[in-house]
Amino acid sequence: MLSTDDGFDTQASVRRANLRRALQLVFRNPGTQTRAGIARATGLTAATASSLVAELIENRLIIEGEQAASTGGKRATTLSVDASHHLILVLVIQPRHVDIALVALDGTEVDIRRVSYSVENRDLALDEAVSAVAEEFRGRLLAAGVQLPGTTDGRSVLESVQLKWEDVPLAERFERVLGAPVLLINDVDAEAIAEAGMEEWPSGYRLFIHLGGGVGAAVTLDGELAPGPRDRAGEIGHVQVVFGEAARACRCGQRGCLESAAALGAMLGEEFSDAMDAPEIRELAAQADEEHLDEGARALARAVKLIGALLDPIEVVIGGPATQLGPRFLDRVRRETEYPARGTAQVPVRYADPRVSLAAGAAQAALTAALGVRWNPEQLRAASASSL
Repeated sequence: MLSTDDGFDTQASVRRANLRRALQLVFRNPGTQTRAGIARATGLTAATASSLVAELIENRLIIEGEQAASTGGKRATTLSVDASHHLILVLVIQPRHVDIALVALDGTEVDIRRVSYSVENRDLALDEAVSAVAEEFRGRLLAAGVQLPGTTDGRSVLESVQLKWEDVPLAERFERVLGAPVLLINDVDAEAIAEAGMEEWPSGYRLFIHLGGGVGAAVTLDGELAPGPRDRAGEIGHVQVVFGEAARACRCGQRGCLESAAALGAMLGEEFSDAMDAPEIRELAAQADEEHLDEGARALARAVKLIGALLDPIEVVIGGPATQLGPRFLDRVRRETEYPARGTAQVPVRYADPRVSLAAGAAQAALTAALGVRWNPEQLRAASASSL
């Protein structure tokens, strides 16, 4: 894997770093990048650049394409991402089903499927689904990204209320079957990664807030996730933001939590479920109690205003099923954050990019963990083309 270092072996470490740099240049400009372009961009000699390209071709990460336009001398051969071999497996685990996607290195999807299960047979169904993928695509799997609701350190599920898991070593369990490295990622973190990746050159802090059956958040810095030392960053759903008689009871046992006011169940009613599709959510929103929507917008705005003053983010992005609430809810949140707070700047608030699927973030995280590179926005949109 290009993302790992070689300890005290300085020469091997430098070589690996240069391979990552060369590969990222091809990912950034597939079909137009050349060996000469890599040499110029990295400051390496032409011979070294050619050696790096030869190794990447041998490992089936890039391929040669057409000849570039002539600049007066011999026409250079262009380089592209090799989409014919390596695959990234994405598992989006939900309480009642798992969505599975196989993504090629250029971001296009090779396969997509859904496996449904009950609480009682979920573990068995997941293991069987992973085994089926391993059998069908053995030898081609580069890495796997497993997206799930709950906290994780990348290896174990530390706690997932929705899945009723605690300290589950899921990555190790799946690695034994797949024979490829597995990365676990929180679902909101994955959304935030995908959203940041839609910019060509993301910069600064961005606050991403997911509103669905629960409330969660994630922060990216220059396009990279900014996690905390205890893997608990973004767990804002059960922070109290409503007090007094207006504070409603929360499922956690406390009163006035952000989730008790701004989760979609609180705003749209008990009929809401994360399993609903977009038209169903829009229909619920059209019938919702306006007072509950106002309370949710007000509670969310309090959290946005405080976190915005702390981080000074370039923007706040609201994602998840809440994007189906429409412009009126978004306007409510914006109005509630527009009051002047001395010393702070007004932070733009918008909905998440509708072109980004939930699976794209987990695929990007797995790609970066395996190869140390990122897709460009066009490739990330290709990874978002499914209905996952």
